[in-house]
Amino acid sequence: MEVKRDSFKAWVLAARPKTLTGAAVPVMIGLALAWTDAKGYAGGTEATFSMVAAVLCLLFAFIMQIDANLVNDLFDYLKGTDDRATRLGPERACTQGWVSVERMRHAIAATTVLACVVGLPLVLYGGWDMVFVGVFCVLFCFLYTTHLSYMGLGDVLVLVFFGLVPVCATYYVQLHTLTLPVVAAALACGVVIDGLLLVNNFRDRDTDRQAGKMTLVVRIGAKATLLLYLCVGIVACLIGLVFWLEGHPWAFFLPLLYLACHVSTWMAMKRIWSGRELNNCLGATARNIFIYGLTVALGLLI
Repeated sequence: MEVKRDSFKAWVLAARPKTLTGAAVPVMIGLALAWTDAKGYAGGTEATFSMVAAVLCLLFAFIMQIDANLVNDLFDYLKGTDDRATRLGPERACTQGWVSVERMRHAIAATTVLACVVGLPLVLYGGWDMVFVGVFCVLFCFLYTTHLSYMGLGDVLVLVFFGLVPVCATYYVQLHTLTLPVVAAALACGVVIDGLLLVNNFRDRDTDRQAGKMTLVVRIGAKATLLLYLCVGIVACLIGLVFWLEGHPWAFFLPLLYLACHVSTWMAMKRIWSGRELNNCLGATARNIFIYGLTVALGLLI
């Protein structure tokens, strides 16, 4: 791929726009839950749903995702994890020379500051607890790539920062409380999005092992990972039974469409097994995640 150094195209590719579904889906589900519950809040009195707070949550999630992608791009390059000759995944900006290390450092600083600026007004809606949430998001954005992913803790962080934190925080900003369905939805969301990390690390299992990156896939092996990938979709849909019990049956039934797509992607992973062709499964998983978020949100709003 021909990309001019430090061009607009280079920065778009560095931002990895396809990964933004992982940022959008938790906020989407949190907002759908908040909108639904606001209508019957406090024994029938309608609570206020803030569109401004909703937009700020979505923007913060998008910017933090881009920030995490840039951090990952830079530090994996500096550590030598991304090798131009052996890399199987989508091409990375620093590794390919599309963006200089100095420019990437500046971009990371800029996106980190921008995320803080966008997120700070959420204090007006969710209180000072939102400051601590923001600080932890920024802190672990850096710790993931620099340390924790090499220790096999990436999947735990996905569950927390793509499930529990964004879904619960988005809901809390609107209604200043949490409920069992919200926590269940957050766990299901984190489990679904972890599928993206699983297929990514499944593809890179050999190069990660050589680089000393002890991901969960490296630790448990390829066959167990395939089974785990299948299970995350099944478990997420089973957690959706909570929605049915709470009077939102469509929030359980509609995501079965996601499950069908998920199983199809799992079958493709089994057939392909290794190599660059697994990038197609990565793209399919991102699509499946969006289908999950969309169907859950629609099911809650029906």
